[in-house]
Amino acid sequence: MELYQAEWCPHSHNVRQRLTELGIDFMARQVPADPDERMEIPVLVTDEGDRIQGEDDILAYLDRFAEPTDAGEHREKSKEKVESFDA
Repeated sequence: MELYQAEWCPHSHNVRQRLTELGIDFMARQVPADPDERMEIPVLVTDEGDRIQGEDDILAYLDRFAEPTDAGEHREKSKEKVESFDA
């Protein structure tokens, strides 16, 4: 999967976190910072080539994947180590 995103974007962060919790490999694609030069983010391109745009729709799509046994550990580690975004 490919995730079009930006490190500073809280919506992208939430999607990256969920992909990590699920153990899904993905390629992070950076987008331009200038909104006039990029699409709305985040955008997930699935292995089948489907394009899913927006945090809510991406997270709903990811709900179809089973959580591995260590998903909670990833979630807790993130809460310890990652500063939350001011949205």
